[in-house]
Parts: sequence; structure tokens; C-alpha cells
Amino acid sequence: MRIKSSFFILLMAILFCSCDEKRVFDEYQTVGSAWHKDSVVSFDLPVLDSTKRYDLFLNLRANNNYPYNNIFLIVTLEKPNGYTKVDTLEYEMASPDGSLLGEGFTDIKESKLFYKEGVRFRGKYKVNIKQAVRESGKVPGVKELEGITDIGLRIEKKE
Repeated sequence: MRIKSSFFILLMAILFCSCDEKRVFDEYQTVGSAWHKDSVVSFDLPVLDSTKRYDLFLNLRANNNYPYNNIFLIVTLEKPNGYTKVDTLEYEMASPDGSLLGEGFTDIKESKLFYKEGVRFRGKYKVNIKQAVRESGKVPGVKELEGITDIGLRIEKKE
């Protein structure tokens, strides 16, 4: 009887963990306790079905050491033909009272940020992400961006 209940619990855990049918790619890279302005986080994407469309998301994990309300990112999408698409993106990271936005029960919050919609991939692509945060009234970027711990890229099937 004990073996049957253990098997049932294991089966239920597997079923709950595999319910993410949209996910095609989901990877994270750590940047330590601070993200240096010259540090580029890169993701080599797998070859995907060129007949389907995909949505891309940037995932950021931040803790309470993050001192700003928003974040600026420079994201490049390198295509197989050598063409590179560069986007400068801004995302809100904190509410007006200073509390971090995102999901999570601890002081680490994970933000799933929309990047691109309905993309078709034809071949092998690469995504590079770099922080471009600047303080108000200052030209040089923030050298060490505190509070961002992990950068992720997620690709989902478009329905």
C-alpha cells in the first residue's frame, strides 16, 4: 500500500511540473550580486520550427537591493544571415512605494517581461542582453547594477 501511494504522489508531481505546454526554451544565467555595465548575457537558441510563431520574454530576478523604479536593457537578436536587430527596452521594476514588482514570496522577485510577439525563426539565432541603466542627469551608465541576480530568456509557442 505504501508503494502505491508513493508512486501516486510521484506521478502527480510529474504531471503538475509538465503542465507548461507553451514553453519551448527557458534558460537563466546568473550575474552575481551586481550586473556590470559591460557584461553581456547571451543565449544561443535552439533551431525551432520555422512554420510556427513564438513569443519571447525576458525574465529578471531581482532582490530588495535593486535601487531604481525601472530598468533599461539593450537586447540584440542575431539572425543566421548576419543581420542583427537591436532594441532598447524600458521596464517598470518597482511600484511607486518602492516595493519590487514581480512574482515571488521571498525578497527575490521574478519579472516576466514581454520582448517580442509572433516571431518566426529560420535557423540558429542568438540573443544578447546588456543593462543600460543611467541615473537622472548623468551621462555615464551605472557601472555595477545592484539587485539583479539572474537574467533569463523564455520562448513560448504562440497560440
